[in-house]
Amino acid sequence: MIRVAAVGDIHLGPDSRGTLRPSFETLPECADLLLLAGDLTRHGTPEEAEVVAAEIKDLGVPVVAVLGNHDHHDDHPDEVTAILREAGAHVLEGESAVLTCGDTKVGVAGTKGFGGGFVGRCAGEFGEPVMKEFVAYSRRCADGLRGALRELAEQDCDVRVALTHFSPVPDTLAGEPLEIYPFLGSYLLAEAIDTAGADLAVHGHAHAGTEHGMTTGGVKVRNVAQPVIGRAFHVYHLRPQERAGSAAGAASSTAG
Repeated sequence: MIRVAAVGDIHLGPDSRGTLRPSFETLPECADLLLLAGDLTRHGTPEEAEVVAAEIKDLGVPVVAVLGNHDHHDDHPDEVTAILREAGAHVLEGESAVLTCGDTKVGVAGTKGFGGGFVGRCAGEFGEPVMKEFVAYSRRCADGLRGALRELAEQDCDVRVALTHFSPVPDTLAGEPLEIYPFLGSYLLAEAIDTAGADLAVHGHAHAGTEHGMTTGGVKVRNVAQPVIGRAFHVYHLRPQERAGSAAGAASSTAG
């Protein structure tokens, strides 16, 4: 049994220093790793990234993160990434991390992702250059996720998790205005997850969304935006022996 703690959209700033640390320090008691699903800062400044770094440093469990749109706002994503990595986090963008949790090899593939919408109501690479680039960027993010998941398959990971900020499915957006769905996620992410295979997909971004969803290929999707889960993190249990194709049993448990 692998216990995956996850949260996104914590939006930390200088005035919130230390707010999550007491809960995060309980992680070794209830989880094997922590996933951070983007929007870790408010405006993506290095100062805010230092606050996040202090919250996650030396927790006693591995930390894997992706950035969100807020973490890009100040145009310093590389510096934000470097600060989080200095604190020990694996920060992924089209990359993977392999963690050993007891006797289990856990692989996490990550990308921020981007928008574009979902099947039947999605943007296409047509028209003005800026629209073509919008969709092309979403596709590059999805391709990076697909490649990272395939790398994990080649490394014979017992469990594979897809970590994104933007949503791969519309299910977990229920509660958000329909008009903004195209800016909350893209079907291209789900397509990447289903073609490469994963046991669980975790994302944030949709503050007014719903926790539970699923890809058409049967991979469970969880929206862990903090306003949705209403706590410092939520814990999901993955049972490697239940893997069949791309989906495994994922059940929510207690969280800090």
